[in-house]
Amino acid sequence: KGATVAQVPVAEGKSLQQTVELLTRRLELLGADKQGPFCVDCETYHTAAATMGAQGQTGKLMYVMHNSEYPLSCFALFENGPCLIADANFDVLMVKLKGFFQNAKANKIESRGTRYQYCDFLVKVGTVTMGPSARGIAVEVEYCPCVVANDCWNVLMEFMQSFMGSHAPGIPSVFGTKHDSIYSPADTMVQYMELFNKIRKQQQVPVAGIR
Repeated sequence: KGATVAQVPVAEGKSLQQTVELLTRRLELLGADKQGPFCVDCETYHTAAATMGAQGQTGKLMYVMHNSEYPLSCFALFENGPCLIADANFDVLMVKLKGFFQNAKANKIESRGTRYQYCDFLVKVGTVTMGPSARGIAVEVEYCPCVVANDCWNVLMEFMQSFMGSHAPGIPSVFGTKHDSIYSPADTMVQYMELFNKIRKQQQVPVAGIR
């Protein structure tokens, strides 16, 4: 299964919620079937000060992620590093490791929304929230029959243009590094991690134009 995750900008003159509704309406007009909710979440852990030594090293960040598509798994990702796929007990382990890794609770971020099936495509349109505030829109499109990422990019691109128009994304970097190897769920999680980090760094959208 090759998948791509992209941020969609808020449509001009529309709110974030109205933009989400616009995208889902387009999908429904294409004939996509609604298939219930989905959620992808990400918590940030940083190396606890006690383990850092006195050299003033910068702490390592680790992202612990869950995806409702894989309810029995937990994904642990390091920035520019490996992605570890563990079972759901990993969360319990992280609590026990709090002397080494501290949870930056304020940084918890998630994408939540509706899952759609259209022919061989699985589409998830999510509102990205951090704390109480909505910060952006994430769209994930998966082409189910394909296992080699690069083989399915053109098909994905064509389909995304049908409902995202000019906001269809460029090829994800993970596709470039995979070449002809098999696409895995970890590749999707890496894309979510990159998207969440990008959204975290963006300025919050002012609610009522107050600067």
